[in-house]
Amino acid sequence: MAGLEPRVEYLESFRCPLGGLAAGRPRVLCPGPAVFVSAGSERVSVYAQGGRLLAAVYCFPAPVWQLELSAVPGLLYVLCARRGIYCLSPDPESRSMNQDDGSDQDSEDGEPPCAVISVDPDACLLPDAALCTFTVVADKLVTLAQGPAHWKVQLFECPRPGEDARLRGQVGEVELSISSPLTGPLGEPTAPRFLPVLCCVSPAGPTALHSRAQGSGGFWLERALFGLLFGVDASLLESPVILCGLPDGQLCCVVLKTLVTSKLSPGNPKALVKILHHLEEPVVFIGAVKTESLAQDVEDTHPDCLVALGHDGQVLTIKAGWDGAGTLVPELREYRLPGPVLCAACGGGGRVYHSTTSELCVVDLAQEGVPSGDLGDPPSLLCPAGLGVCSVVTLSVLSEVPEGDVRLLALSTRGRLMTCRLQLSSEVPGPTRAAAASTGQKIKDLLSGIGTVSERLSSLRKAVDQRNKALTCLNEAMNVSCILLSGREGPRPISCTLTTAWSRPQLQDVLTATCQLENSSGLRLDRGWALCVRVLTSASASDADVASAATTYTIPVDRLGPGDRREVTLPLGPGEDGVLHLPLTVSCALHYSLREVVGGARAPSESSTDSLDEFRPDILPEQDGICLPLCEHTVDVLWCLRFPGLAPAHTQAPGLLGPLCDPVDTFLGSLLGPRSEPTGPASLRAKFLPPSVATIKVSAELLRAALGDRHSAGTPLDCATLQWLLAENAALDVVRARQLSSVQGVAPDGADVHLTVREVAMTDLGAAGPLQTVEIQVESSSPASLCSAHHAVIGRLQRMVVEQAARIPGPPDLRVQCLQQTHSSHETLLREVQTLRDRLCTEDEASLHATAQRLLQVHRQLRSPSLLLV
Repeated sequence: MAGLEPRVEYLESFRCPLGGLAAGRPRVLCPGPAVFVSAGSERVSVYAQGGRLLAAVYCFPAPVWQLELSAVPGLLYVLCARRGIYCLSPDPESRSMNQDDGSDQDSEDGEPPCAVISVDPDACLLPDAALCTFTVVADKLVTLAQGPAHWKVQLFECPRPGEDARLRGQVGEVELSISSPLTGPLGEPTAPRFLPVLCCVSPAGPTALHSRAQGSGGFWLERALFGLLFGVDASLLESPVILCGLPDGQLCCVVLKTLVTSKLSPGNPKALVKILHHLEEPVVFIGAVKTESLAQDVEDTHPDCLVALGHDGQVLTIKAGWDGAGTLVPELREYRLPGPVLCAACGGGGRVYHSTTSELCVVDLAQEGVPSGDLGDPPSLLCPAGLGVCSVVTLSVLSEVPEGDVRLLALSTRGRLMTCRLQLSSEVPGPTRAAAASTGQKIKDLLSGIGTVSERLSSLRKAVDQRNKALTCLNEAMNVSCILLSGREGPRPISCTLTTAWSRPQLQDVLTATCQLENSSGLRLDRGWALCVRVLTSASASDADVASAATTYTIPVDRLGPGDRREVTLPLGPGEDGVLHLPLTVSCALHYSLREVVGGARAPSESSTDSLDEFRPDILPEQDGICLPLCEHTVDVLWCLRFPGLAPAHTQAPGLLGPLCDPVDTFLGSLLGPRSEPTGPASLRAKFLPPSVATIKVSAELLRAALGDRHSAGTPLDCATLQWLLAENAALDVVRARQLSSVQGVAPDGADVHLTVREVAMTDLGAAGPLQTVEIQVESSSPASLCSAHHAVIGRLQRMVVEQAARIPGPPDLRVQCLQQTHSSHETLLREVQTLRDRLCTEDEASLHATAQRLLQVHRQLRSPSLLLV
């Protein structure tokens, strides 16, 4: 049947909502030449097949849920939502109706002009807002109503011909148990999403076609299967049975004649209801088909298989079979169709027509290729044949002929009524074992392909997750970069401070630097961030040909959240030669590694993926990260001075301790006794050479402006100046507490360095009077230590002058002639220094000492008078 090509003919178009018709509400009823169509609205249209036009349109007071036509006397029963059941004659002339001129309204809907008949409220046969479905069996009306906690089956007697259109009374009722509540949060019944299915099943027999009038909502069933399903009493009484398919999946039955007598002889009402099966999904269709082939001389064509379909594709078939002991038993089998199932209809030859959201399909339950589908096993998958017709919401079989032609009547979601003619020739072969095996192999290949796609999808999902995380990290890195490079004034949200201290891990003093990284922002430094500390050592004057050495320390920053701090301690010196080369430049920066964050998310495990070719390693820049500078400090001799004389006897502060003595010198000193004089270069310089002195004079006004709060807090200017010079030294707290203006410390090489700050007045420079200055004096017996300290002080003063240049209006009035004389004498001395240095390279050892002595005297003359900053 896979090669079927239906011929579709469109008959009429009906009004439908904007989104199209929904399944479950529209109905198509075709008992004869007239077709009754309800598109889920308040209208029921009568379409004449012979004239191919609309004969009449009935307007009801509420949306129509169900239509059914009784065989005798041919009345149309209509269920309106939340109103009840209406009964009328399809012939407009036989009943008193209100007829409106609906030509204008019909023309707007695109339908040809016809009689529009408004149904009178008196036509309501059974007013009941809880009714959901019904069926007509001869002169009986069976309804199914929704209660607060159960479904209720009620039986009424229909009016006889010639009587008033009112029910003659209720004959019986029974309640059906449910598995889920039917009421909303306020206790009121909720509108069902799926309407229940109600139909009548009658036992087949020789006189069955003439003994009872069967309505449009019923079918016959083979007597053997009828007795197995509904019991001996129903078979002997030849009683019709009401089948109920509920939205919760229950398939149950009620024998009609026992329901009639239940009111006369009350008993257990639950005994009247029998649950046949549970589909675990809403029941949308109940029907019967003929699946067993008969001999040519046998004329019994009654269905022998009960079929129930669920909304999601569950199929239940019940047939009569024989067990191992030769006993006749019902055979229940479960199958699975591609869902969802919108509507269905049963045809001849075991065919079941059903519509899904994709197309109209047919499945043949009588073929030999249908799987067993035994109850208890996983449902077997049926492979229906597609008919190439889509968007069908209700379906009815018009006619079938033995040659194989089938005509179906359908209503599409767009409200179009159409007929589908199928050519089901007996020559069309069913699926053979080879075809079934080929289909199984195709299914295996499809499943294998699905597994491959699933693995690929999992890999892609993992890659997408990695990229999302990488993008999140990059976004955080961009935010950190913006706040650090914004150039705003004030404290930085992410800062790094540097402090130095002396420690003695072994027999040698070591200068260490402690970097404290503090996150005061609302951002988080996570994977990929690292603190880089670069220590640049300057070469000494004697090693002019040796380049400066740099050492970089990289410390990963792991989960540094807002308000967190991280400290790192690093050694600064001395180096391998045992000498601490000052000054040192310590630079701190944050480094973000792009390769660590983005490298793992550049491509998934399969490198041959075309869709991800843009993620190649060459997209990253040559520098594998970004560097954000935090701070830069110049560590000079003022950072490293130690002041043993300031520390009490019990104090063990490393910044106040003196340098560690050589163990050999200590041992020799103990042998020579206390009267022995110390030896070594530093001791010899202190004994035979006078101490070198360098002074710098700074304008008091300039210092007051630069120090600001330190001087205004009541601290003398000389004390405040000394505290400013030793701001990075570990002894700052002691100097500040004692209000010192003069200290004597020890340089890293062991030489004494004496710092003295005092206020002096210069009378020979000021044009308007004495000039108030602050004199900073550096004194040391070691020329190298003196030069280092002198250079450190000058560096601080230079930075101060640059910062204060824009704030101070101008220098004071000075005597220019005096300054010119001083400058001229300094130039003369500088030329002599150059001459002496050149002579040192050419003279012999005999005259070398005299030249060095003269060079030292010239250097002392250059420092007097001292440097003046105003």
